[in-house]
Amino acid sequence: MGKNIHVTNHSQGGYQVKSSGSSKAYRRTETQRKAIEIGRELARNQHSELVIHGRDGKIRQKDSYGNDPFPPKG
Repeated sequence: MGKNIHVTNHSQGGYQVKSSGSSKAYRRTETQRKAIEIGRELARNQHSELVIHGRDGKIRQKDSYGNDPFPPKG
């Protein structure tokens, strides 16, 4: 399972896609929607989790594309 992928605000405007623990952005976009698309594709390829942060920096949503230890029943 790869590192978590985060979509966050960029300090110079727009949004960025980063891996957990990375100091440098993988990609920077003007819209959050585009950053989420890029982050989702990365998370799928790396079998990791996509973590989307809101404007306030708090986690807004998480999507797992890896081996989820607690999959939903049914």
